[in-house]
Amino acid sequence: MIRPKKHLGQHFLTDISIAQRIVDSLHPAIGDTVLEIGAGTGILTGLLLQKEIRLLTVEIDPESVAYLLKKWPDLRGMLIEKNFLNLDLDQLIRGPFHMIGNFPYNISSQIFFRIIEQRLRVPTVVCMVQKEVADRITSPPGSKQYGILSVLLRTYYDTEYLFTVKPGSFFPPPRVTSGVIRLVRNRIEKLPCDERLFFKVVKTTFNQRRKMLRNSLRSILLNLDSHFELLTKRPEELDIPEFIELTRWVESQLAANR
Repeated sequence: MIRPKKHLGQHFLTDISIAQRIVDSLHPAIGDTVLEIGAGTGILTGLLLQKEIRLLTVEIDPESVAYLLKKWPDLRGMLIEKNFLNLDLDQLIRGPFHMIGNFPYNISSQIFFRIIEQRLRVPTVVCMVQKEVADRITSPPGSKQYGILSVLLRTYYDTEYLFTVKPGSFFPPPRVTSGVIRLVRNRIEKLPCDERLFFKVVKTTFNQRRKMLRNSLRSILLNLDSHFELLTKRPEELDIPEFIELTRWVESQLAANR
């Protein structure tokens, strides 16, 4: 058995029924490319190999890689021994691809930001993350969990909380509960505003989430002596259309001050 490594944040899923539910929650067509993040002991990998898909799986731990190749020699050429965050996805995969995995909890947010970058190529994601992160992503406006990832992921994906996984389903058991979520790409290809500025507005306002937007946006706009109604709100009160409206207003103010 592979030794779980603390510095990699490894907690191996051991419950095959949970693994089956995760795999069954992804619905790729025959021949689709599926990228698995963090193969670990291969509990998802083995189930994915039974499907008529083009599987690529990423694993950073050399011990896990050796174990997986010994168990499934056919994985050679499909198993990539690298840190997912350092992968050149455009070079690795041509065309669209689905994503699945028990995401390493210490880098899950960074993985989601990469998914947002690849949003035009990633139609579906099914993943297990820390329940706190799963709640944050699927939370509606007005809740305490609602934040940067909630807005940015829900701008381009329909997000769904599928089910909760208790610590006892892992070895070693983590100190936190986990949640499985599904992201399904919506029809938005391009926002009706400057997308780079939209990202900046969302991140800037939530980094000072207790402040009214009039105050948190001062790092972008110096002159905020305006009666624009949204400026009196806090970021967690805004849904995506309102963030788009706010971005368009900021854009117009920046243009007027040039």
